[in-house]
Amino acid sequence: MTPNRPYLLRAFYEWIVDNDCTPYLVIDADYPDTKVPPQFVQNGQIVLNMAPSAVSQMQMGNDVLSCSARFGGHPFALYIPVKAVLAIYAKENGAGTVFTLDEDETDMDDFDEQMDEEMTGKPSTPAKSKSGKSHLTVVK
Repeated sequence: MTPNRPYLLRAFYEWIVDNDCTPYLVIDADYPDTKVPPQFVQNGQIVLNMAPSAVSQMQMGNDVLSCSARFGGHPFALYIPVKAVLAIYAKENGAGTVFTLDEDETDMDDFDEQMDEEMTGKPSTPAKSKSGKSHLTVVK
């Protein structure tokens, strides 16, 4: 499945705005390709006011969030990979969510195989059907 972070990010953003609150994003400023004003980064993170009145030309895609915002009166083009978004919350009441690593960021297949090997002492190999494709087997 595709990562759920971009979908959740858009949903939480709309929910916060629909409830007349101010959406804030916590961004990992050190994440590759992230473009935020470095003078406002603290401890590798930046908190951004993403209210519709605070940004312009915002686009939230599945991979990247981009918009223009003003910092100290100067315009800045923000470019934020969705994976760099650590949290979204409402300024007024803190309602929102913190994002964890997506399954695509940790190779779950390798993890599952490693766990199988550790528990059984032998490498795991998925059962193959006559067509050569993996299939599930019911274990009773």
